[in-house]
Amino acid sequence: MRIVAKTLLAAPLAMVMAGSLSAQSPSSSASAPPKVAPPAPSGPIAAVMPRLSEAQAKQLRRMLDAAPAHGLPRYGDSLTEGTPDDPALIQAAMDYAHAVHGGRLREGDYLKDWGLRPTGFDPWPSFVAAVKDDRLATWIASLPPPYSGYDGLRRGLATYRAIVADGGWKTIPEGPEMAQGASGTRVAALRARLAVEDSGISAKGDKYDADVVAAVKRAQKRYGLEPVGRAGKATLAALNVPASQRVDAIVANLERWRWLPAQLPADRIQVNIAAAVLTLFKGDAPATSMKVVTGRPGDNTPMLSSQIHSIVLNPPWNVPTSIATKELFPKGPAYLSRAGFKVIATPEGGKRLQQKPGPTNSLGQYKFDFDNPYSVYLHDTPGRGAFERYSRLASHGCVRLERPADLARLLLQDDPAWAGDAVDTAIAAGDTKRARLSKPIAVYLLYWTAFAGSNGQMNFRADPYDWDGTLASRIGGAKPELVASR
Repeated sequence: MRIVAKTLLAAPLAMVMAGSLSAQSPSSSASAPPKVAPPAPSGPIAAVMPRLSEAQAKQLRRMLDAAPAHGLPRYGDSLTEGTPDDPALIQAAMDYAHAVHGGRLREGDYLKDWGLRPTGFDPWPSFVAAVKDDRLATWIASLPPPYSGYDGLRRGLATYRAIVADGGWKTIPEGPEMAQGASGTRVAALRARLAVEDSGISAKGDKYDADVVAAVKRAQKRYGLEPVGRAGKATLAALNVPASQRVDAIVANLERWRWLPAQLPADRIQVNIAAAVLTLFKGDAPATSMKVVTGRPGDNTPMLSSQIHSIVLNPPWNVPTSIATKELFPKGPAYLSRAGFKVIATPEGGKRLQQKPGPTNSLGQYKFDFDNPYSVYLHDTPGRGAFERYSRLASHGCVRLERPADLARLLLQDDPAWAGDAVDTAIAAGDTKRARLSKPIAVYLLYWTAFAGSNGQMNFRADPYDWDGTLASRIGGAKPELVASR
């Protein structure tokens, strides 16, 4: 059964929150990067071989034929028709099952910042039971991630592979910004390019008319750009990304879907790092969405899952050593004093910085704590200018919130101790207080650069950390973990 999201995260409430996750029941989430379960010894499957019927063998072959539709290679590509009990057929089926369910990376292939990792999966026991009970079709359907966001990417993969097979699209020549009223060969190239992805615009003509303005705005929204209707440098750069590279992005995002658990909590917070958007889900439906600021390249916000257990009101800022050393100590004692910093001696004989609470504190007036090995958190900020930009990768790795007070009230609304104006009163008092959530809420920091919108059209975001490229290079030659000999 597919878990169909009630509202796709690409819908208006959370359009840029790439990828729709829908859960049927809560599940706990780890606060540290989980270990990928080590593979069982690999080798030919020899013992307790299930006896396949001719029909079951055909089902497995059809499953293997469909692997490319999931962004996977075709396992068992050299298989001959053979007999239903061909060990090579069964081995190929196990390799495919492991890859489509839990991905293709080994433990050493994950970057440090990829803290969201799949749990161990051995397909053999469920496969044997499915063969015995003659429910192989159900077993095959249960293997891929059970989310509508994954299904949307699969459909997008077919679409963009067809575009590639048809020759892709031509590059729009460089030149000045194009706007309504322009005409000529570059406008003709723009129209032709837009029409490849957008059936609402005619490829014919060389006039930048109202239809082109509308189509450019639609394209800008799909690419996470400001929808101004003029085709400038950033818009042309997005349109000129080769279709084959869009295919690679879809494949990379399909792979990351396999790192999620099979069930997600109905109440959760999701942050799309690449799109810089947060969505709060209540009862598996979006309750609110807001802009965020995520880590600039080099100060990457990690992918992870955890649980927010408390909110610190009027938090002090204990400055990380790297920031203090590189950015703050060089400004001198006078600046540190004016900005509310104090120097604290460390037991090791060194020194560290702490900024006192208050509206000018770098964490603002709200800090949302969750356990993780990266020392990142969600927080307020006194600087609001970044939220007006479409590109919001500017932090040291933590996630700055556009509307932290709204999020705090929503998370504390069922706690009698924080009813009414209790939160506002505590903030106004200026003292540091920790509000522990009576029910911790799951938080997922995700990295979606390709996702299907509510209308089925593909949306893309930049790959600021080159994680798509890194993942593509690692799964390109990766061999899935083989199942144990039985």
